[in-house]
Amino acid sequence: MIRLGQRIVRSDALRRVLCAVIALYIRLVYATSRWTVEGGAAAQRHFRDKRPFILAFWHGRLLMMPMAWPRDLPIHMLISGHRDGRIIADAVGHFGIASIAGSSSRGGLAALRAMVKTLKDGACVGITPDGPRGPAMQASAGIVAAARLAQVPIIPLAYATRRRRVMKTWDCFHLAFPFTTGIHLWGEPISVPAEADEAEMARYRKEVEDALNALGREADQRMGHDAPPFPSVPLLPTGEGRGEGGDAPRSSPHSERTESALTLPSPAGRGFENEERATIEDGGR
Repeated sequence: MIRLGQRIVRSDALRRVLCAVIALYIRLVYATSRWTVEGGAAAQRHFRDKRPFILAFWHGRLLMMPMAWPRDLPIHMLISGHRDGRIIADAVGHFGIASIAGSSSRGGLAALRAMVKTLKDGACVGITPDGPRGPAMQASAGIVAAARLAQVPIIPLAYATRRRRVMKTWDCFHLAFPFTTGIHLWGEPISVPAEADEAEMARYRKEVEDALNALGREADQRMGHDAPPFPSVPLLPTGEGRGEGGDAPRSSPHSERTESALTLPSPAGRGFENEERATIEDGGR
């Protein structure tokens, strides 16, 4: 399987085919299902006023997120440069979503600079704050660092479907099935003050994490699922007609990040040089 994945990435033709199939499946699920959108008033106001924001959602609920975004509005996704990230970048490109290459090198400074510049240029940025390797459903500090520097709010989003399979992956990936019922739940904007210190940054990071987990639990419950609070807790047995499948992985969600595009430096933290901070706050120019 690993060799197959490496072969796909190394072959532009195979990668394009795989990404086209993924995009086609997303469209199939959306077109054959009944969808409800709730809580999107704040996002709609930002759309109407052309004000950028950071869209936040968990890595495990990535599949149907492109269908929650208006096709005529620009958005960039922060996606890691490793094998899986390249496939995701090409797949979401079918929906008009551009990508920002994230990197764990130099503490993610280049990725943070690119995000802030994109936001200041007026485009939204989508981030999975637990990606690309976890711990699942735990937000990294990078998302609040970007929000603070760009002075844009973070708006959380979650989705769930009645028929699905929760995969045995590190992120408990939610694979939605066609011919189902689904819901996109938007949360309230979370704004990080420009003068936030290290303690406040930690509090806002936790607020983002709690909001995403709360939205995910509510979306699951609305679709008839009893969702565990953390991926390490096994899912409850499947009920008839739920379409749920697969147990959550037994590994602890507190495992060390092996590679993360979102392990970004906090401007309030140590090791963040004044010159680098000034460069980012100036939009990366």
